[in-house]
Amino acid sequence: MSIRENVHSIRERIWNTEAKAGKTNGSVRLMAVSKFHPATSVLEAIDAGLDLFGENRVQEATDKFTDILGKFPEVKMHLIGTLQRNKVKQIIRTASCIQSVDRVELLEEIGKLANDEGKIIDILFEYHTGEDSKSGYQNRDSLYRSIELLSGLPSVRCKGLMTMAPFTKETSIIRKSFRSLVSVQNDCMRRFPSLDFSVLSMGMSSDFEIAIEEGSTLVRVGTAIFGERP
Repeated sequence: MSIRENVHSIRERIWNTEAKAGKTNGSVRLMAVSKFHPATSVLEAIDAGLDLFGENRVQEATDKFTDILGKFPEVKMHLIGTLQRNKVKQIIRTASCIQSVDRVELLEEIGKLANDEGKIIDILFEYHTGEDSKSGYQNRDSLYRSIELLSGLPSVRCKGLMTMAPFTKETSIIRKSFRSLVSVQNDCMRRFPSLDFSVLSMGMSSDFEIAIEEGSTLVRVGTAIFGERP
């Protein structure tokens, strides 16, 4: 199937799951994860109606999207992979959101450099909910300490939370992971009522329907759109 056909199929599955879960049609946003796929594939996805993309690696993201974002101002690119502090300056010039904020030192660096660039950048805090993933805040206390720093970082705008479920076919384990993030979201909304925690980025090609049922507002789909990595 073509990228256009894949996008249509994924959108239908999202709409059907929204309906079954009693959610408003269009309440879940689709991100195309374009890592390892060429710019030509991104352009095909844009032509199919997509305007949100996720990349894992800073150099690949900037090489691929600098020209694309110039030609298609409605398109947004988020960094969803692990980010090293020495790559922050490069990525904030291209990405509109960093979904993988997982430690206080990174948050502070993003805040400093975004301010230097005169840019407001959105972030999601990545929270660890799966045993086979080492990324993300490991507990709520460390997450809350980082969130408390946002009042001193005017160039950083909190939008919500992100997680990766364990890579397993055990639905109960996947659901537990997603429910854990919803619980953290609820706590954050109570503790920090002035901040925006409306985005829950969870769910990928293999489990996005489960994620939507459990409360996801943004699903990150790569293989089901672009096919296997080249």
